[in-house]
Amino acid sequence: MSRRPPSPRSAYARFYPIQTRWKDNDAYGHINNVTYLSYFDTAVSLWQIEQGMEIAQEGGLRFLVVESGCTYHAEARFPDPLQAGIRVGRLGSSSVRFEIGIFRGDESTACVEGFFIHVLVNPQTRPIPIPQDARARLTALIV
Repeated sequence: MSRRPPSPRSAYARFYPIQTRWKDNDAYGHINNVTYLSYFDTAVSLWQIEQGMEIAQEGGLRFLVVESGCTYHAEARFPDPLQAGIRVGRLGSSSVRFEIGIFRGDESTACVEGFFIHVLVNPQTRPIPIPQDARARLTALIV
């Protein structure tokens, strides 16, 4: 099975700085694999807040993560400065696939790439269509 090469920075629409912490490292001296999912979540959440899609507000949009994945291309470690690039890989009627690339410093290719699939749900956690205003914001992240 051939592995896809890491994506370049140009494959992502928006970037957010990620501050690594000493506790992010594991016994092998690099950032632990599960930590990257929290970096992904931070980048997507910052974008949602920027867009006024505050999910913690009463009556706000409620997106649930239904699937996630991660591919590791190279190591990073504390105190490496990181940047998380985000894009929308697929926009469905009630779901969106956020794709995230983690970049070390000024490196041109991602050291880690992953995704979250979010589904918009009602209070009974049943899928509902993404409203047009949110869809327009999400469309801007398609590269």
